[in-house]
Amino acid sequence: MPPDDLIPLAPEDRAILALESATIAGHTCKVVRLGGERLELAALRGRVAERIEQAPLLRRRLGGTPALPGWEPDEDFAIAHHVGPAPVDEPVDRAGLRTLVARLFERHLDRARPLWRIELVPLAGGGSALVWRIHHALADGTAAMRYAQTLLWDDPPEAALSAAQRAAVHAADDARRRGHLAGYLRREFRRTHGRSPFDGPIGTRREIGFAVVPFAPLHDAAKALDGATVNDAVLTIVAGALRRWLERHHGRLGALRVKVPVSLHEEGDAAANRDSFFSLALPLDEPDPVARLRAVHAATRARKDAGDAARRDQLLHELSGVSPQLQRFVVRLERSPRRFALNVSNVPGPRAPVRVLDAPVEALHSIAEIGQHHALRVSVLSFADRLCFGFCADPGLVDDVQTMADGVEDEAAALVGARPRR
Repeated sequence: MPPDDLIPLAPEDRAILALESATIAGHTCKVVRLGGERLELAALRGRVAERIEQAPLLRRRLGGTPALPGWEPDEDFAIAHHVGPAPVDEPVDRAGLRTLVARLFERHLDRARPLWRIELVPLAGGGSALVWRIHHALADGTAAMRYAQTLLWDDPPEAALSAAQRAAVHAADDARRRGHLAGYLRREFRRTHGRSPFDGPIGTRREIGFAVVPFAPLHDAAKALDGATVNDAVLTIVAGALRRWLERHHGRLGALRVKVPVSLHEEGDAAANRDSFFSLALPLDEPDPVARLRAVHAATRARKDAGDAARRDQLLHELSGVSPQLQRFVVRLERSPRRFALNVSNVPGPRAPVRVLDAPVEALHSIAEIGQHHALRVSVLSFADRLCFGFCADPGLVDDVQTMADGVEDEAAALVGARPRR
């Protein structure tokens, strides 16, 4: 029997912890850009310390025994170990922030302590940024946003939760996270063969790109141009950005297969994070954004009408019962770079504007780790009236990723400015 104060690791937790290496880190990262006056480190630490009891798992570290590993209370827990100043000598501009995020993202979290850390970054011209790394064994995107609401936002949950309520919330988060994590492991880390523009051995370095797009104009343009969804519009502008980058760096275009999230901003939290998807070929050879939108919309509508995401889940579940070996083969096949070149993930953020210690949150980006043979990852976070894009890449295979991110903003403007065709 485990000790009373030990939460045993589930198989998924063990698997993702075991996958870390010199080239792969197991954490996600949230980058919160704040306006107004710069935050004081003492005030930020005070805010987190005041609320940390509402997130008790964040006070636990890896422990137990080799036979029974688990999460145990960190008897030496101190906020100063987890909320600290960024390693910079002076305020950073936007390019400097991207570089700093990349350098921090490359660093593995200290397994002797709870697996999360927030760095406070002073920004040139005023304001601050928070760079929050949290391990996938602790939280997925939705749970990380819940922690942000609990620890950071000025408007916390209406009332402090009781221990029983916290346990119930944790259990619900954990069940969803484990399902998400199992798929994350299958999709992102299984080694395969084949070629895509982003296929190659992954190194230790990362490059980060950011983009911000107004939500409502993109949503309205997609609906007016083809009755399409904002999800279709996101894929359309990502395709346009990839087209620009590939033309410049590879001189060749064509279809590029992506894995598509089931939903984005207009769906509920649970739907936006269910662990399923379908893949489709983005028409990178189509220069016209409206024609590209219509092609993407037709493809996603056909797959949704056929229930491809649900059918995939059902198939894998049934195969696991009939032949685990066959299930593993199918998963390896769908994970291949020949099957898809890029994963576009999404995380639902706050529906309304939020503040941290009275500083307004101006942008909220999510950064997801890349995987073996997939040197580029795009994350989209819906926040209030905007969509925030985070690009993560291995610069040895995908350089100048901010140019790709800039292309998202340009493509969004082109789509919003397009006129419906009769």
